[in-house]
Amino acid sequence: MRKKVLMPLFLILMLLAIPAYAQCPYEGRTVTLKAPAVSVTSTGELVGVPTDFIITVAPGSGHVYVETWPLTQVDMQASARLAAEVAGRVLGVDMSKYDVFIQVKADSPIIGGPSAGGTMTVGIIAAIMGWDIRKDVMMTGMINPDGSIGPVGGILEKASAAHQAGAKIFLIPEGQRIQVVTESKSRQIGPITQITTTQRKVDVVKYAQERWGLKVIEVKDIYDAVYYFTGHKLERPKPRTNVIINTSFLESEAKKDYKETEDYYNEIKRKLAESDVGYSTYSYLKAALDDASRTLKMAEDSLNQEKYYTAMSLDFQARIIIRHVDWYIDVYEGKDIDDIFSEVKDEIKSVENYVSNLTIKGVTMLQTVAASETRIEEAKEYLKEAEASYYNQDYWNAVGNAAYAYERAKTAELWAKLGEKFAGKTVISRDAIKKAARDQLDNAKLIVMYITSMFGEQNLKDLVDLLNKGEEYYEDGKYSAALFSAMEARIRGEVILDTIGIENVSVLKDKLSMMKEDAKNAIGLAQEGGTLPLLSIAYYEFAESYEAKGDLQDIITAMVFYQYAKETALVFQEWKVKVGNTSEVISSPIVTTTTTTSSTTTSTTTTTTTQLPSTSICGPGILLLLPLLALIRRR
Repeated sequence: MRKKVLMPLFLILMLLAIPAYAQCPYEGRTVTLKAPAVSVTSTGELVGVPTDFIITVAPGSGHVYVETWPLTQVDMQASARLAAEVAGRVLGVDMSKYDVFIQVKADSPIIGGPSAGGTMTVGIIAAIMGWDIRKDVMMTGMINPDGSIGPVGGILEKASAAHQAGAKIFLIPEGQRIQVVTESKSRQIGPITQITTTQRKVDVVKYAQERWGLKVIEVKDIYDAVYYFTGHKLERPKPRTNVIINTSFLESEAKKDYKETEDYYNEIKRKLAESDVGYSTYSYLKAALDDASRTLKMAEDSLNQEKYYTAMSLDFQARIIIRHVDWYIDVYEGKDIDDIFSEVKDEIKSVENYVSNLTIKGVTMLQTVAASETRIEEAKEYLKEAEASYYNQDYWNAVGNAAYAYERAKTAELWAKLGEKFAGKTVISRDAIKKAARDQLDNAKLIVMYITSMFGEQNLKDLVDLLNKGEEYYEDGKYSAALFSAMEARIRGEVILDTIGIENVSVLKDKLSMMKEDAKNAIGLAQEGGTLPLLSIAYYEFAESYEAKGDLQDIITAMVFYQYAKETALVFQEWKVKVGNTSEVISSPIVTTTTTTSSTTTSTTTTTTTQLPSTSICGPGILLLLPLLALIRRR
């Protein structure tokens, strides 16, 4: 009788133990690191707080578990997941075969998880490889999907926390050595309190050395960070050959586009001369056409310099103006503006149907389809603006927004056709794009939440709107557009963090030079991987056109486009660690690596399999078994 009772009881208890057991690590490796974080005092002051990160990596099924004390913002989980993903890419290790357990302990509630992303990535890599961590090194910096260390806030406060924790070396993101500090002083003049606010620049390297003897070092990416923490060098991926970037693939389209725009300009110039518009309207429209003519001249110069994407962008700007004048003359002479709106709607619908029926083959086509989808959505938004302006009897802006919507739809068609022209052989599944879009949206949200926690959402409305737009694309099933909109939001957020308060052009040019080189390398790696990253190359050339202008805002715009070029080139590109003159998956003490070499070829095949050590039960799982053990003992 007892056997009949015990057996079902045993099965029930084992089933109850499974959820707890699933969250218990196998016999993996654990490393402990310290990282500085920022906490807010009761008076609203930001202070640095040393934080402990206890990271365990063990064979498992790809889960990332985070335990924090005290509780932190939800972005810590997203940052930990990204850290595990990047660690796997850097090492060439399949992280779906591992579980990562991260314990975060601080003395007070901390702000944001992104700034510890780099530290968590180092810890995961060290745990996988079995490397020791230097106890006198600390770091702050986000981890980006490409392995670079992204900018963060509160550098001075975090340097103070690193000193408190006994660090001798403090790693910060490259380019954040100079910090802008805002200071407020109050002075009482009778019944009036006068508050004076000033800003001054602080060299963190000099300040930390003089005040605490703390050595501050800027790091570019996770490869630099791993070296300072462990003494081990992982070679960062680089193109094997010199990278030459040009937009010659657009030459025929650019020349045709320019000729058509020039002909359209001449046609509307004659139309205006022959129209019945009054003197004031004529003068206004003539000035607009003169502006289009100057833009066309710039496009011609770009063609002569073989800057084909830049030329087409200038053609686009000119064509919006020309169509605006064209349609305004029509409305002035009695054409129903609803007919214009119908023409725009038909164009958008036609292009959208065409793009939605495309099968995405290869990363090149993914880029162009994403460009098409975002342009279609932008065209829809401008058409809504046109209709709203018409409702408010603002006919000038109604026609102008309609003209923009129409031309935007035309460029969407162009990019889609380029995608078909340069399509690859491998179909990228909709589910793969959906997953990549979700990951990018989560990463972008991580950055936006972090920035708004420091500077307020009301000051970053455009950034928040851009992220929300990506979410809308995702919900509408436009995953390519969502993927690239999320990427844009994240990049713009990073550039804001990286440039805020900096007005020195030479400092910005140094940052720009680094971004340009990174973008060039990313494009080269994509090309060597068999991808022609059309959108990346186009963005790179466009960034160069802004860089050439040299003004403060133009340099920041160039930064954004160089970052676009880099990130879009790396979409769906896998990384591998270089060992000697070959690329292979690196072996770690946690995994068993079997290498077989064919005697008839020079290729090497590396197969990585997970070696599962003996298991143990932890946490609530063992508690569930205690009553059963008692029963068995009694039996």
